[in-house]
Amino acid sequence: MAEEKYVIFRLDEEEYGVNIMKVREVSEVKKRVNVPNTPDFIDGIINLRGEVTPIVSLKKRFNLKADKFDETARIIISNVEDKVVGFLVDEASQVISIDSDDIEDTPEVIMGIDRTYIQGIGKTKDKMIIILDLDKVLTKEEVEKIGELEENNMERA
Repeated sequence: MAEEKYVIFRLDEEEYGVNIMKVREVSEVKKRVNVPNTPDFIDGIINLRGEVTPIVSLKKRFNLKADKFDETARIIISNVEDKVVGFLVDEASQVISIDSDDIEDTPEVIMGIDRTYIQGIGKTKDKMIIILDLDKVLTKEEVEKIGELEENNMERA
């Protein structure tokens, strides 16, 4: 029985969690610069302490209705294959501990090639939380494109 801490965030009405060890920081939403010819789920770039950081809209990435974000929206900053990436979410509410015994494997009904980023379903007293692996939200090719995006924008700076 090992407990791990998870950053809990919301997309629409569903709650998700990512292992706190994968989160560099949670930031308020900053003005983003749109970059032409990027995948639809790239919501622009920001300057995060001098570092060009691409922002991935998890709503768009998961094919959810992408509404406008309000003041509760946050950016979860993470390292994905040595690239700094921000993940735009509706709200990042808290950090909770979940015992490994309380995390069930991903149900087969949602398993598949494009669902490899779901690590499992965390159960607490009053809710279920979809546990994500941020390293697998983007394909290797998408991470390479993000790397090119960072390099191209750093060259212009």
